[in-house]
Amino acid sequence: MRSDTIKKGFDRTPHRSLLRATGLKDEDFNKPFIGVANSHIDIIPGHFFLQEYGRIVKEAIREAGGVPFEFNTIGVDDGIAMGHDGMLYSLPSRELIADSIETVMNAHKLDAMICIPNCDKIVPGMLMGALRVNVPTIFVSGGPMKAGHKKDGTPIDLATAFEAVGKHAEGNMSDAELYEIECEACPSGGSCSGMFTANSMNTLCEAMGVALPGNGTVLAMTPERIEMVKTAAKRVVEMAKANDDGKWNMRNILNADAIHNAFVIDMAMGGSSNTVLHLLSIAKEAEVEFDITNINTIGQKVAHIAKISPSLSTVHMDDINRAGGVNAVMKEVSRRGDILRTNAMTVTGETLAERIKDANIKDTSIIHTNENAFSQVGGLSILFGNLAEEGAVVKTAGIAAGMRQFKGTAVCFNSQQEAITGIMGHKVKAGNVVVIRYEGPKGGPGMQEMLAPTSLIMGMGLGESVALITDGRFSGATRGASIGHVSPEAAEGGMIGLIEDGDEIEIDVDTHLLQLNVDGEILERRRLHFKPVKKDIPSKWLKRYSLLVSNASNGAALKTEL
Repeated sequence: MRSDTIKKGFDRTPHRSLLRATGLKDEDFNKPFIGVANSHIDIIPGHFFLQEYGRIVKEAIREAGGVPFEFNTIGVDDGIAMGHDGMLYSLPSRELIADSIETVMNAHKLDAMICIPNCDKIVPGMLMGALRVNVPTIFVSGGPMKAGHKKDGTPIDLATAFEAVGKHAEGNMSDAELYEIECEACPSGGSCSGMFTANSMNTLCEAMGVALPGNGTVLAMTPERIEMVKTAAKRVVEMAKANDDGKWNMRNILNADAIHNAFVIDMAMGGSSNTVLHLLSIAKEAEVEFDITNINTIGQKVAHIAKISPSLSTVHMDDINRAGGVNAVMKEVSRRGDILRTNAMTVTGETLAERIKDANIKDTSIIHTNENAFSQVGGLSILFGNLAEEGAVVKTAGIAAGMRQFKGTAVCFNSQQEAITGIMGHKVKAGNVVVIRYEGPKGGPGMQEMLAPTSLIMGMGLGESVALITDGRFSGATRGASIGHVSPEAAEGGMIGLIEDGDEIEIDVDTHLLQLNVDGEILERRRLHFKPVKKDIPSKWLKRYSLLVSNASNGAALKTEL
């Protein structure tokens, strides 16, 4: 066992002495040591109850013949960090989480790991760290929260709350209704109830085979979720005991086929645009070659069969669970040829084909068939053009049909806060393209999410007449013609930095085009005088991050060599 490094031989007497101080007995030194990576933190609704999950996991590991060692990672709640400089820390926290996993697991030579994430950057951060460590690993998330409801029964969620701000600002919503939404939108613990980033990543863990069925859809804090937690804990001990040949090491499960399958199911379910950012970084950690242009190739072969909030406000993760869950989605996708790589292995020991063979759609109004799909192409698209030579990402699942092709005049802002002030001050009109720049990984730094400005646009009734482009990114709760991850970003000299108010910008989702329609000679003259804005960065951590981070088309991964 890997842990023999710290527990076998006379020269490890001091090590065993320290381990005995934690409660270990003679018999424990022949058992696998299992790391329990828990992301419990009180301020995040999807995480405040995870301490109890950790207790259940450790008990189940002991019963299965392993020795658990629990440790924690940090976490940032993107909703609470939204709309102020706290959001600068969200994406960088992914790197700290990955580093924490690598540090604890490798410093103590633990044999296997169970990860208990739930929200936002925490899932991909743990996946990246687990790939570095490369031991048998299972993911079991905290689970999604149930949808909220207004008094009249209308389902609501966090996206409703953000969009309500814009409606209230326009005088289209009373104080009382705003307060009702505030109190009812997030009714329980769990990751926010729509197909936002957290639930997107948790469903993709199923598609990648690193989690049990139901990981992305079974509600938090329910008996069914608790049973899943226990099963995952017992299974990781089995994997650790049967890993003499390295069969269950993380990279043997999360490999090229798994990355491919994740993008397939992402397309089928219209996941958050953030999944592109995270999957590209996960692919790098898995040492899988994956070009961003492959995403459009996959999207052309996958029907969009599940529409979930924010794309469809009446459907939430619990509805997907009742309709058959991710297994039913994968089974239906697999009917459309060989796009899903069903020979891929999963942590349960089954192939993906074996896992989904008995799955069926239980409600075709929630999970559609391929023939009755929302679209015959996937719910995400990568756009290219002179404005995005290395790509930009749009969640096509959330765009109104009339906005798939759009030409508009630019209204430029050099920060998210400038944009919020401008939108609320009615600087943005129908027919405009809002440009928010210097919010990329390097320029932000930290690539802030733009849920506040996009929600204001929707709430103010401009969602079908105004587009938005940014080198920043969006919350999974964003909908509308919102194009993010524009690369190269403004801070590295990208074309987005050269746009001026009144310039015509052309968007064509179906042909994957993002174009600045300005004469080439004019653009060359602008470039001669162009100097990227350099922000003062008081934070030492964010300053280091800015120096090391790559752009969004490279997953905003940190460089390891200068």
